Amino acid sequence: MKFSTREDIEAPIDFVFAQVTDFDAFTRSALRHGAEITTEHSGPADVGAQWFVNFTFRGRARKLTLRMTQLDVPGGYTIEAVSDGMTAISELTLVALSPRRTRLAFAIDVRAKTLTARLLLQSMKLAKGKLTKRFKARVLDFAEDVEDRYRKAG
Repeated sequence: MKFSTREDIEAPIDFVFAQVTDFDAFTRSALRHGAEITTEHSGPADVGAQWFVNFTFRGRARKLTLRMTQLDVPGGYTIEAVSDGMTAISELTLVALSPRRTRLAFAIDVRAKTLTARLLLQSMKLAKGKLTKRFKARVLDFAEDVEDRYRKAG
Protein backbone atom coordinates (compact mmCIF):
# COMPACT_ATOMS: atom_id res chain seq x y z
CA MET A 1 0.00 0.00 0.00
CA LYS A 2 1.37 3.38 -0.98
CA PHE A 3 0.88 6.85 0.48
CA SER A 4 2.22 9.91 -1.32
CA THR A 5 1.89 13.66 -1.27
CA ARG A 6 3.75 16.78 -2.28
CA GLU A 7 3.94 20.30 -0.94
CA ASP A 8 5.53 23.49 -2.23
CA ILE A 9 7.60 25.29 0.39
CA GLU A 10 8.56 28.96 0.32
CA ALA A 11 12.24 28.35 1.15
CA PRO A 12 15.43 27.54 -0.82
CA ILE A 13 16.22 23.88 -1.45
CA ASP A 14 19.38 23.94 0.72
CA PHE A 15 17.39 25.20 3.72
CA VAL A 16 14.64 22.61 3.18
CA PHE A 17 17.22 19.84 2.79
CA ALA A 18 18.83 20.87 6.10
CA GLN A 19 15.41 20.61 7.77
CA VAL A 20 14.45 17.21 6.31
CA THR A 21 17.84 15.77 7.28
CA ASP A 22 17.74 17.06 10.88
CA PHE A 23 17.43 13.53 12.24
CA ASP A 24 18.38 14.70 15.74
CA ALA A 25 15.17 16.78 15.81
CA PHE A 26 13.13 13.80 14.58
CA THR A 27 14.75 11.66 17.28
CA ARG A 28 13.90 14.19 20.01
CA SER A 29 10.30 14.29 18.79
CA ALA A 30 10.03 10.48 18.88
CA LEU A 31 11.54 10.42 22.38
CA ARG A 32 8.90 12.92 23.56
CA HIS A 33 6.25 10.50 22.28
CA GLY A 34 7.66 7.60 24.30
CA ALA A 35 9.90 5.84 21.79
CA GLU A 36 13.38 4.58 22.64
CA ILE A 37 15.93 5.19 19.89
CA THR A 38 19.52 4.05 19.47
CA THR A 39 21.81 4.55 16.52
CA GLU A 40 25.13 3.20 15.29
CA HIS A 41 26.30 6.37 13.56
CA SER A 42 27.51 9.74 14.80
CA GLY A 43 27.39 13.07 13.02
CA PRO A 44 25.33 13.70 9.91
CA ALA A 45 23.44 10.71 8.56
CA ASP A 46 24.73 9.09 5.40
CA VAL A 47 23.97 5.96 3.38
CA GLY A 48 24.07 3.00 5.74
CA ALA A 49 23.06 5.00 8.84
CA GLN A 50 20.69 3.00 11.04
CA TRP A 51 18.24 3.79 13.80
CA PHE A 52 16.75 1.17 16.12
CA VAL A 53 13.38 2.19 17.55
CA ASN A 54 11.41 0.53 20.34
CA PHE A 55 7.87 1.80 20.97
CA THR A 56 4.44 0.70 22.13
CA PHE A 57 1.61 0.62 19.60
CA ARG A 58 -1.86 -0.69 20.37
CA GLY A 59 -0.67 -2.10 23.67
CA ARG A 60 2.22 -4.12 22.22
CA ALA A 61 5.94 -3.47 22.27
CA ARG A 62 7.25 -3.00 18.73
CA LYS A 63 10.72 -2.86 17.23
CA LEU A 64 11.59 -0.94 14.10
CA THR A 65 14.90 -0.74 12.25
CA LEU A 66 15.41 2.20 9.91
CA ARG A 67 18.28 2.29 7.41
CA MET A 68 19.18 5.04 4.97
CA THR A 69 19.64 3.35 1.62
CA GLN A 70 20.09 6.37 -0.64
CA LEU A 71 21.16 9.99 -0.16
CA ASP A 72 21.22 12.65 -2.87
CA VAL A 73 22.31 16.07 -1.57
CA PRO A 74 20.16 18.22 -1.86
CA GLY A 75 17.70 16.07 -3.83
CA GLY A 76 16.43 13.83 -1.04
CA TYR A 77 16.86 10.36 0.40
CA THR A 78 15.36 6.90 0.78
CA ILE A 79 14.93 5.09 4.09
CA GLU A 80 13.94 1.45 4.50
CA ALA A 81 12.02 0.54 7.66
CA VAL A 82 11.69 -3.08 8.79
CA SER A 83 9.39 -4.22 11.58
CA ASP A 84 7.51 -7.32 12.67
CA GLY A 85 6.67 -8.79 9.28
CA MET A 86 6.41 -5.46 7.47
CA THR A 87 8.71 -3.37 5.30
CA ALA A 88 8.23 0.27 4.36
CA ILE A 89 10.25 2.26 1.85
CA SER A 90 10.12 6.03 2.40
CA GLU A 91 11.25 8.29 -0.42
CA LEU A 92 11.69 12.00 0.12
CA THR A 93 12.45 14.11 -2.96
CA LEU A 94 13.20 17.82 -3.19
CA VAL A 95 13.06 19.87 -6.39
CA ALA A 96 14.03 23.54 -6.63
CA LEU A 97 11.15 25.35 -8.35
CA SER A 98 12.90 28.71 -8.03
CA PRO A 99 15.73 30.11 -5.87
CA ARG A 100 13.26 30.61 -2.99
CA ARG A 101 10.70 27.82 -3.58
CA THR A 102 11.09 24.06 -3.19
CA ARG A 103 8.75 21.17 -3.92
CA LEU A 104 8.82 18.38 -1.33
CA ALA A 105 7.47 15.00 -2.50
CA PHE A 106 7.13 12.26 0.10
CA ALA A 107 5.99 8.68 -0.49
CA ILE A 108 5.79 5.59 1.71
CA ASP A 109 5.26 2.11 0.28
CA VAL A 110 4.27 -0.44 2.95
CA ARG A 111 4.49 -4.17 2.25
CA ALA A 112 3.64 -7.20 4.35
CA LYS A 113 5.95 -10.21 4.68
CA THR A 114 3.87 -12.41 7.01
CA LEU A 115 0.24 -13.46 7.26
CA THR A 116 -0.28 -11.39 10.41
CA ALA A 117 1.18 -8.35 8.69
CA ARG A 118 -1.04 -8.96 5.65
CA LEU A 119 -4.10 -8.91 7.90
CA LEU A 120 -2.96 -5.62 9.43
CA LEU A 121 -2.29 -4.18 5.98
CA GLN A 122 -5.73 -5.30 4.82
CA SER A 123 -7.37 -3.44 7.71
CA MET A 124 -5.26 -0.38 6.82
CA LYS A 125 -6.55 -0.59 3.24
CA LEU A 126 -10.11 -0.37 4.55
CA ALA A 127 -9.18 2.91 6.28
CA LYS A 128 -6.93 4.17 3.46
CA GLY A 129 -8.92 7.36 2.90
CA LYS A 130 -8.63 8.40 6.53
CA LEU A 131 -4.95 7.38 6.74
CA THR A 132 -4.13 9.26 3.52
CA LYS A 133 -5.82 12.38 4.86
CA ARG A 134 -3.79 12.19 8.11
CA PHE A 135 -0.56 11.51 6.18
CA LYS A 136 -1.09 14.55 3.94
CA ALA A 137 -1.98 16.73 6.95
CA ARG A 138 1.27 15.77 8.73
CA VAL A 139 3.38 16.54 5.67
CA LEU A 140 1.57 19.87 5.25
CA ASP A 141 2.22 20.72 8.93
CA PHE A 142 5.90 19.91 8.46
CA ALA A 143 6.09 22.07 5.31
CA GLU A 144 4.46 24.98 7.14
CA ASP A 145 6.92 24.58 10.04
CA VAL A 146 9.84 24.71 7.59
CA GLU A 147 8.45 27.89 6.03
CA ASP A 148 8.06 29.47 9.51
CA ARG A 149 11.65 28.55 10.43
CA TYR A 150 12.92 30.03 7.18
CA ARG A 151 11.04 33.30 7.75
CA LYS A 152 12.43 33.52 11.30
CA ALA A 153 15.97 32.74 10.13
CA GLY A 154 15.86 35.32 7.31
